[in-house]
Formats: sequence, structure tokens, C-alpha cells
Amino acid sequence: MAHDHTDPPGGKTASFGFRDVPAADKQKLVGRVFQSVASRYDVMNDAMSLGVHRLWKQAFVEWLAPGPDTALIDVAGGTGDIAFRFLDRIVPQGGTGSVAVCDINPAMLSEGVKRAGMRQDRDRLSFVCGDAQALPFRASQFDAYTIAFGIRNVTDIAAALVEAHRVLRRGGRLMVLEFSKVDVPGLAEAYDAWSFNVIPALGNILTQDREAYQYLVESIRRFPPQAQFARMIEAAGFGQVKFRNLTGGIVAMHSGWKL
Repeated sequence: MAHDHTDPPGGKTASFGFRDVPAADKQKLVGRVFQSVASRYDVMNDAMSLGVHRLWKQAFVEWLAPGPDTALIDVAGGTGDIAFRFLDRIVPQGGTGSVAVCDINPAMLSEGVKRAGMRQDRDRLSFVCGDAQALPFRASQFDAYTIAFGIRNVTDIAAALVEAHRVLRRGGRLMVLEFSKVDVPGLAEAYDAWSFNVIPALGNILTQDREAYQYLVESIRRFPPQAQFARMIEAAGFGQVKFRNLTGGIVAMHSGWKL
């Protein structure tokens, strides 16, 4: 597994972009990236993906197909993008559904809180600072767990998946939306050119932080491809694991159930 391995001297390392760093340092380094770009994060998402991230997130929530009483935990969802789409879908149905947004980064959470303040349904939202590897919630608390474009930033992905399993009730569903491995000939080359040449430059213009977006581009390349990540989800105890590619595999949606 490229993202987490043990060096000969016995020190655990984790990938931070194309560099390997001591595992203990990764969280702090990732934290700095998101602290730096939080206020421009959503603008940058539009620029990087030419707005397509909105369609990916919409498809993600549609596949989740939450019912009116679904209790959702959205991890690494600081700015509220998935949470708001979830509420837009369930609130018109009535019911008691709610969403807890859990993010390790206070700057990202404060952006979400700011955006939530304008919503009529903000009483169904909570924002909690917490680590995906040790969630501050009790076992079997949620019907669904989502994480969109966040799991590749976690130091120990396997530990985060085990935590997802713990906080879901039996019959609950895990869904992950993440950049993945392009499976369309020709698209991979175009995507690489865009990623490595355009995205860091856009990051520099829009957030004055080229390095943050260089890291994000590199971190995508270090994330396990679709089938390998599906096996990691199964190893955490989930059943009926499936994935669907979007935009030729630039991103993939993964789904698993706590049976």
C-alpha cells in the first residue's frame, strides 16, 4: 500500500503528495494545506473541475438516496457541500433526518457554519471538530456515513474505515467519493496535463498557495485504485461493496453496507 508503510528502522511513514513523511506529521501538514485554502476552497473546486464537482456530488447524494429520517455523518465535509445537498433532498420529504458534519480542520468547519447560517433547516445540522480515525460519536449512531474528497488526506485510511463501520448501525451504509484511477485511453494523459500544469497555477492565482494544490494533485496519484480501495472497505467489515466511476474514473463512488 503506497500510502502507509513501515520503513526498515521501524518508523511508520505516510504519503504527503509524492513525499513520504513520518506518519505522525501528516495530519499537521494536511491541516496546514486546508487552513491556507479554506476561505477559497469552494471557488477553487469550481475552477479545478470546471464546475463538474457539483455534478459528482449530486450523483453521490442520488446514489445514497437518503430517506426522510436518515441520520447522516458527513466526515471531512467542513464547508457543508454534501450536508446541504443531503438536506435539500430530505427536508421536503418531512421526517426527522439530520446531518453531523465532522471535520478535523476548524477553518473548514467555520466556512461551513457561516454558509449554514443562511439556511432555514440549520437546526438539522451540527458541526463537530473531530478526527476520522477516532470519531467523537458513539457506536451505531448513524444510518449513513459519507466522505467526499477527504479519505485520501487521512493518515491511516484503514483506521478511518473501521471507525466508519463502528459509528454505523447495522444496515447502515458507507459511501466514499474520491479521485481515482482514470480508465479511458487518452483521457489519462489529458487529465495529467491539466492536473500538473493547470491546477497548481490556478491554486496560486485563487488562493495564493500553489504548494497546497501541488500536494492535492500528488495525493490523488498516491490513492489506491478502485478495486484495491474496494478491498480495503471489505477488510474493514463492510459487505456488498461496489464502486461506480464518474467522468472516466477521474473520480469514483464507493458504497458498502454494515450487514
